[in-house]
Amino acid sequence: MLPDGGADDEERWLAEGIAGVQQNAFYMHRALDSNNLKDALKYSAQMLSELRTSRLSPHKYYDLYMRAFDEMRKLEMFFREETRRGSCSVVDLYELVQHAGNVLPRLYLLCTVGSVYIKSKEAPAKDVLKDLVEMCRGIQHPLRGLFLRSYLSQISRDKLPDIGSEYEGDADSINDAVEFVLQNFIEMNKLWVRMQHQGPVREKEKRGKERNELRDLVGKNLHVLSQIEGVDLDMYKETVLPRILEQVVNCKDELAQFYLMDCIIQVFPDEYHLQTLETLLSAFPQLQPNVDIKTVLSQLMDRLSSYAAASPEVLPEFLQVEAFAKFSNAIGKVIEAQVDMPVVGAVTLYVSLLTFTLRVHPDRLDYVDQVLGACVKKLSGNAKLEDSRATKQIVALLSAPLEKYSNIVTALELSNYPRVMDYLDNSTTKVMALVIIQSIMKNTTCISTSDKIEALFDLIKGLIKDMDGAQNDELDDEDFKEEQNSVARLIHMLHNDDHEEMLKILCTVQKHILQGGPKRLPFTVPSLVFSALKLVRRLQGQDGDVIGEEVPATPKKIFQILHQTIEALSCVPSPELALRLYLQCAEAANDCDLEPVAYEFFTQAFILYEEEIADSKAQITAIHLIIGTLQRMNIFGVENRDTLTHKTTGYSAKLLKKPDQCRAVYACSHLFWTDDQDGIMDGERVLLCLKRALRIANAAQQMANVTRGSSGSVALFIEILNKYLYFFEKGIPEITNTVIQDLIELIRTEKQSENTVADPSTEAFFASTLRYIEFQKQKGGSIGEKYEQIKTT
Repeated sequence: MLPDGGADDEERWLAEGIAGVQQNAFYMHRALDSNNLKDALKYSAQMLSELRTSRLSPHKYYDLYMRAFDEMRKLEMFFREETRRGSCSVVDLYELVQHAGNVLPRLYLLCTVGSVYIKSKEAPAKDVLKDLVEMCRGIQHPLRGLFLRSYLSQISRDKLPDIGSEYEGDADSINDAVEFVLQNFIEMNKLWVRMQHQGPVREKEKRGKERNELRDLVGKNLHVLSQIEGVDLDMYKETVLPRILEQVVNCKDELAQFYLMDCIIQVFPDEYHLQTLETLLSAFPQLQPNVDIKTVLSQLMDRLSSYAAASPEVLPEFLQVEAFAKFSNAIGKVIEAQVDMPVVGAVTLYVSLLTFTLRVHPDRLDYVDQVLGACVKKLSGNAKLEDSRATKQIVALLSAPLEKYSNIVTALELSNYPRVMDYLDNSTTKVMALVIIQSIMKNTTCISTSDKIEALFDLIKGLIKDMDGAQNDELDDEDFKEEQNSVARLIHMLHNDDHEEMLKILCTVQKHILQGGPKRLPFTVPSLVFSALKLVRRLQGQDGDVIGEEVPATPKKIFQILHQTIEALSCVPSPELALRLYLQCAEAANDCDLEPVAYEFFTQAFILYEEEIADSKAQITAIHLIIGTLQRMNIFGVENRDTLTHKTTGYSAKLLKKPDQCRAVYACSHLFWTDDQDGIMDGERVLLCLKRALRIANAAQQMANVTRGSSGSVALFIEILNKYLYFFEKGIPEITNTVIQDLIELIRTEKQSENTVADPSTEAFFASTLRYIEFQKQKGGSIGEKYEQIKTT
């Protein structure tokens, strides 16, 4: 027990001790210079007496010890020189130093002379070492005893009777060397552990820190053992490891057990660990409950897996010793023995075991699933994990197979994979789902069966539907969009060349994404629709009646699925998107020669337009989409086409703003004239549309004159003129050069009106149109002749 004293007192005591060492060392050197052995021993003993202090902390005591150690090396050199010259017998010297007054100086001197004694080879090294290690039992004060035995270890490490050493004796000498180091280690560990139990309870934490500073003194013995050439695998297995583990387990000290187990793993060769795995692992369940076993076991597994990765030729040995089974069994026993082990500790062990398995036995999926199953068993009975550290380890556990196999399909074969994911909280489930999707994208994995897709969507369910207890406002809009865009990209990765299987895939995806709720559907439905349309185009030309559940993949069947899917989207509501998708499907049905289906999709689009789209800008966009799609349709009969075109022109004329009405109506003119071989060519209705557009443009001018006092721009008239020119070139008989000439004159008249506002862009537009007419004249030929009668000036 150290006396109470502040840092200043300790500095003073250290200074006094160093001064005592230096003073006695001075007189010792003077005696050595005069070859006065008696005085040299006297002053060296007085110098070493400074190490008898109990007032210094381990850190300060080390400083004092090193001062004395440096001086003792010089004394050892003197003893060696004296015995070499024959001035003094080493045997007599060995007897002489034992007459020192105090035990501690006597033992330091004895160890110093013992080193010279072994060097002289006048006695077997094993006898001297045995004598010294027994003598050192005389110091039982933990701090002083530790440093004394550390000194013994230091001066003897190059004098052990090892194989190939100059001090090698008979055949059993290697056993004596090992016994000496083991005995010194055991005694040092006992002294080190005893430090924890000396002094008041309130200083327990302080003593723990001080002991931690001294741990290397004990660990050096194990390093010395690992360096002994004679310690082969058999000796390590039969003698060294059992003796070390016996001491580690019996000391019942948490700090010592953790440090020494770590030392064993670090200092001895990997092949030794592999061949003694069962013995080593049997010690773990016997350690104290608070020992950080997970760290030590993880280091052992990491080290052995690195050994396997670096030396593939040793992999058969791992199978031979059943390394996986032994690790798995040991982890189970440790978790069972340490009932208070937190979840994060257990999961960390399984992460290390999984990493070991993936590196050593990557082809054994059953081992991987077994690890995940053991983790599920440990987590069973718990609700969702709330410990962030445990959650992080679960994510590491689930990510490891993805990183190793670079293929989610392999992970989908692991039955316990989704069961582990079930223990993640909602936010972490989403993170893990994104990791899975990113893995698929990175490795361009193609998932090609409905069963695997069912399993995959079960893993990423946190992204495709609201989880129980999830907060709707957990994510900001940007993060939510990124999540849903990831799901949308994933849908495009699902593919199978077999039409029947691809239809099953689409049905599986539809089943899952329709559970996504109003926020998710606008992101995921379009991907499903376009994936289905891709299949439709592959099936183009096939047909068949849909009867019963088990039906072949036909366009009709797929269009039914698409109708249901888009109908769900229109209820979100997201009518503009639903309308676009209905028109895409109508165009696909047109390509498949399915008139009733195409008509139905157009009908749904019109219903959405009438009932759901109220915003004027959205209406403008929608009507132009309808016009553009309908213009490309060539499957409709006269009656259906008339119905649809009538509806379209009617909606065009009902837009809120006159300019928007005008543009929509003249766009409708394209519905009555197409260039296809079997296309519509109704010049009268084209002219009718253009004249109607002119009337609306004129009405817009008058309205502007009434409301703003000016008739506004003539841009609408110029746009209509360009439409006239387009159809004039197409050869519509009803569009004559006279009609175009009248329209040009009308535009000029409107421009010169005092109520018309000058607009540079409109002027440029009109000038450009006139230049086009002149250009066509100059081309000559039939086109030039048609334009010849039109005057632009």
